[in-house]
Amino acid sequence: MPAMAERAARCYVRPMATFLSMIVLPVAVGAVALVLLLGLINMMRGGSPNRSQKLMRLRVLLQFVAIVITMLAVWAMGR
Repeated sequence: MPAMAERAARCYVRPMATFLSMIVLPVAVGAVALVLLLGLINMMRGGSPNRSQKLMRLRVLLQFVAIVITMLAVWAMGR
């Protein structure tokens, strides 16, 4: 019985790894790059320091999310 449950779990892990690494991870990395670019543009234009601070905090949060997604994808690929 445990072997059957393990085989069933594997059926879901491979597609999840593919989905995470091929779709979700590039979106997360793109979001980080976009926020970084917005922050750089704001700094170059001499924009509000408050907005720069908010963008920096958002970038750090998005980087954390991207790292978590990366680790989940690596974990799923190893199974």
